[in-house]
Amino acid sequence: MSNLEFRQKAQGPFFWFFLLKKLPLAFFAGVKIIQIDDKGSATSLKFKWINQNPFRSMYFAAMQMAAELATGLLLFQYQSSSTPFSMLLVRVEANYHKKAVGKITFSCEEGHTVKTYITKLLSDNEGHMISIPVVAQNESGETIADFIFSWSCKNSSSAN
Repeated sequence: MSNLEFRQKAQGPFFWFFLLKKLPLAFFAGVKIIQIDDKGSATSLKFKWINQNPFRSMYFAAMQMAAELATGLLLFQYQSSSTPFSMLLVRVEANYHKKAVGKITFSCEEGHTVKTYITKLLSDNEGHMISIPVVAQNESGETIADFIFSWSCKNSSSAN
């Protein structure tokens, strides 16, 4: 499957089935994919009972899950039988600035950086690291949190 086909499916009506099968916690928490294209990706999560903390805001782990999906999608879209590679999340940095209530959007604008990284990754048999930032904003456009997810990936093609 090409990355364009993946993008269409990721934004299609049945992607919930993928979440239920492969990321059930994201499915039950209500994570949605808003956008994935050459520029980047965005996910969203609404504050509700299932993702709350005792302080009447969104639990930090629920926010990290939605933010991580925004970065993972950018990498995962390039995986196929002709371009196999392993992915491992090795580090997460997070800064929280405000209470997360309402609908929070997690935006990652590193699409071009990820594409360049994947090209380099698939050209050799070495492991490579990439750090991908995500910004979480509320419905008013205020920054709620920012994250950096560091991934380690390695080409697993038998050709290299």
